[in-house]
Amino acid sequence: MSGKSRNGIEDGSDKLMRITAAFMLLFVSLPLFARSVEVNNLRVWSAPDHVRLVFDTSAPVDHSLFSLKSPDRLVIDIEDARFTGRLPAAKDGNPVVRRLRSAARENGDLRVVLDLKGRVKPKSFVLKPNRQYGHRLVVDLYPRKASASKATKPVKRVAAKGLRDVIIAIDAGHGGEDPGARGQGRTYEKTVVLAIARKLAKLIKKEPGMRSVLIRRGDYYLGLRKRMQLARQKRADLFISIHADAFHDPRVRGSSVFTLSSRGASSEAARWLAERENSADLVGGVKLEDKDDLLASVLLDLSQTATREASHQVARKVLGQLKRMGKTHKQEVQQAGFMVLKSPDIPSILVEVAFITNPSEEKKLKDTRHQQKMAKAMLRGIKSYFEQMAPPGTLIASRAPRKHIISRGETLGRIAQQYQVSLNKLRSVNKLSGDRIRIGQVLRIPKT
Repeated sequence: MSGKSRNGIEDGSDKLMRITAAFMLLFVSLPLFARSVEVNNLRVWSAPDHVRLVFDTSAPVDHSLFSLKSPDRLVIDIEDARFTGRLPAAKDGNPVVRRLRSAARENGDLRVVLDLKGRVKPKSFVLKPNRQYGHRLVVDLYPRKASASKATKPVKRVAAKGLRDVIIAIDAGHGGEDPGARGQGRTYEKTVVLAIARKLAKLIKKEPGMRSVLIRRGDYYLGLRKRMQLARQKRADLFISIHADAFHDPRVRGSSVFTLSSRGASSEAARWLAERENSADLVGGVKLEDKDDLLASVLLDLSQTATREASHQVARKVLGQLKRMGKTHKQEVQQAGFMVLKSPDIPSILVEVAFITNPSEEKKLKDTRHQQKMAKAMLRGIKSYFEQMAPPGTLIASRAPRKHIISRGETLGRIAQQYQVSLNKLRSVNKLSGDRIRIGQVLRIPKT
């Protein structure tokens, strides 16, 4: 009969305790509902075609954007939030933002105002936590004055006497808000692969008949499909994406080279066929949008097959050179469905230069001399490939002696198809009475 007297009336002391407990529960619960979201930091990344702002927040946020004119400004309102960090100053080289400022509004919202150098097209979204960061609000600013035609204008590739350079697109993985893997010594993948990519680009620049294009030139993020698109816009003859591997076991080490898997190629083919009516892109020099389903499928399959074969050949050359530097993680070229390898008409490879999670390899990746050695090894593999497979109309094709060293599993017919020469002419130039060949034999390749 606890809590009530014998006549059914609640005891005064018990009632007081119940009221006190209710008030305590109310006051403890209030901060859970009234606590505003904290904006801890703001990072600004400048890419060639846009500027990215990343707000680090303590929880998911609701937000709104609107633009103002005379002068041009962008207002970002973050609901029920307060800024606890320091607002960064806009750098002089920022192509879009002149100044940043913030203020708390009476309704509890946080207002951030960007004074702009011109009109922009903003896009925003929120990101969930990952291994590197917590909740984030991302705002991308695209200058309106940059026209699509200027952004996609291909580079000129004409060299002396009308012969063009071979173009190699070099893609340093990750960047900006996406640091990639991290070593025990706090070395970021995005930093070391960009350093290696820059060194490779400089080496290629010194080679007669070759030209390099850096897909990512600084510390900013590019979408995976955007990287592939940039390589196609530059009409690259080869795409090489540079990464550093990671694993939970720090003893794992060595480099690897990847090409596109058949499954990845099939999914990309389906995408190209589904979107060909809305695309003005050429695949292997052929326009797909005016072809019927069957013909478009056949043409795309032919282009992908040739591209995958060429990718595998250059990957083997690069892997062979990496083996000369030390242990590789895998002895053969690997296949995967990486997005950056899905171009249907550009031979594409992805190189994992080392395991950044291995302490000894992390140390090497930070060493500029080792970075130079890695770049030279990749260059030797690339040169070896183009000495045999330089595209027609290039300076390298006009100078390079056309020779082929036979490796295991090759046939004379396959070699003739590879170099686009007739089987009879290949036999005649090499004085062969039949199709029997041997590993290590050197064949002269007639000009087409």
